[in-house]
Amino acid sequence: MMRAIYEWCADQGFTPYMQVTVDARTRVPREHIKDGQIVLNIGAEATHQMNIGNEEVTFQARFNGKAFPIYVPVDCVAAIYARENGQGMAFEVELQSGDDSESASAATEVQDAEEIVQPMAELAPSSEEAAAKPRSHLTRIK
Repeated sequence: MMRAIYEWCADQGFTPYMQVTVDARTRVPREHIKDGQIVLNIGAEATHQMNIGNEEVTFQARFNGKAFPIYVPVDCVAAIYARENGQGMAFEVELQSGDDSESASAATEVQDAEEIVQPMAELAPSSEEAAAKPRSHLTRIK
C-alpha cells in the first residue's frame, strides 16, 4: 500500500510525506524527533536512492546541508500522505520490544529531541512571524 500511495502522490504532482514512529531500529536524525515521531518528505526531489521494500524504507536525505542515510522498518510507518491535501493512509504501529538497554537509549534520545520535520503547511510562518522578521539588507542592482 505504501508504494501505491507514494506513486499516486508522484503521479498527481503531490509531495509524499511519511510519518514515522521512531524506535531503536529506526535510523533518522535524532534532533528532528518530537514525541517519538518524525515526519519526512519522501518526494523524489528530497531523497536519493529511495527504496520502498517489503520490510524497510531506505533512502538518503539532506538535513542541515548534510547527507544522512535513512532506515525505517515498514512496521514503524504510521502514515503516508500528500502534503498538499493530506490525503493518504494511516497505519497501526506496533513497536517491537527489543533489548532493554537499546530501548532505554532510544527513549533517552527521543526525550532529548526538540524539533520535528513537519509538513510544509505547518512550517509556513504566520503573518505575525513574517512581520516580525527583519528585511534583507541586500538590494537589487540593475
